[in-house]
Amino acid sequence: MRRLLRIGISCYPTYGGSGVIATEIGMAMARLGHKVHFLAYDVPRRLDRFLANIFFHEVVVQDYPLFVYPPYALSLASKMVEVATYEKLDLIHVHYAVPHATSAYLARQVLGDRAPKVITTLHGTDITLVGNDRSYLPITRFSIIQSDGITVPSHFLRHATFDKLNVPTDVPIEVIPNFVDSERFRPRGEAEERGPSIATIGGSDMVLSHVSNFRPVKRIQDVVRVFEIVQRSVPSHLVLVGDGPERSRIEALVRELNLEQKVCFLGKQEDFVPVLQRSDLFLLPSESESFGLAALEALSCGVPVVGAKGHGLQEVVKHGETGFLADVGDVDAMAAFALRVLTDRELRERQSAAARRLVLEKFDQNVMTNAYQDYYYRILGEPAS
Repeated sequence: MRRLLRIGISCYPTYGGSGVIATEIGMAMARLGHKVHFLAYDVPRRLDRFLANIFFHEVVVQDYPLFVYPPYALSLASKMVEVATYEKLDLIHVHYAVPHATSAYLARQVLGDRAPKVITTLHGTDITLVGNDRSYLPITRFSIIQSDGITVPSHFLRHATFDKLNVPTDVPIEVIPNFVDSERFRPRGEAEERGPSIATIGGSDMVLSHVSNFRPVKRIQDVVRVFEIVQRSVPSHLVLVGDGPERSRIEALVRELNLEQKVCFLGKQEDFVPVLQRSDLFLLPSESESFGLAALEALSCGVPVVGAKGHGLQEVVKHGETGFLADVGDVDAMAAFALRVLTDRELRERQSAAARRLVLEKFDQNVMTNAYQDYYYRILGEPAS
């Protein structure tokens, strides 16, 4: 029997995919009996702090007049040293390269022979946008290469790491797909109703939905323009979950298109499963997705997805089987696909069943939790069983 581990996890405690996956991994490991210590500037949004074996350590940045910008990376490194020393961590699993992988490297240098192993999971924009910025590229590449283990959620992001950061191709990068709690994210027919306020969204109309952090890369303007075409032919409503820098611009676009009565902005939601369960179609036309966790959560609820091809989303959404994919920015093609799904009940039910089946077979939480656990032991040089 393998020994139980002491694991540190550092992530951004936000609504983004990297924080969600980091939190879900940590809680899954805690349920297996491992002791899991989260290190972040705030409590991760999905973290159940009352779960056995879960511990949270706040990273506090001192506000000195000398510091124009708070030195979070240094404070995080110091906290990693402290927790690793007193809790005798076996490994630190960091999510998102900047600054977590860099802080972990600094902590390891301080700890020397007492340092835990460091595993870095890359999530997408830390490579395609932030890490690829010339001002961050050298330190991002260095921090990644210095990790004892590297994982990515898709083959697309693995190739992007080699290509955009010029990481040597002999550096091993493990592909472990993102996952979803299929018991929580399940079709409405398999779950109890969550409440009339959600169940009655749109009345008898079709419901299209989108969940994101409202950044430009998500191309939410395309979501609205696709919906504008769809609602001309099919009585429907659009539900937008999330918030971010693009929200004001998108609200202005909705007013410009006279769609105020048909588009609902719900803002950030701790629990948006009922929205997905009420949806007939999920839209994700992003310019780039390293994986597409939001799409996976929709698929798990039996909701077909219409999105953009050419990146990691193609490893999640099977064109013609669980939804449809068009070129980035091709609003007309996406609208045509959306109308096919919404007007053909047999097609919609077939894709819904296929979506749920795909998640259960390839992206279920239990399967991926075991994959991460096996990877931890491998990095530690311990037997797999």
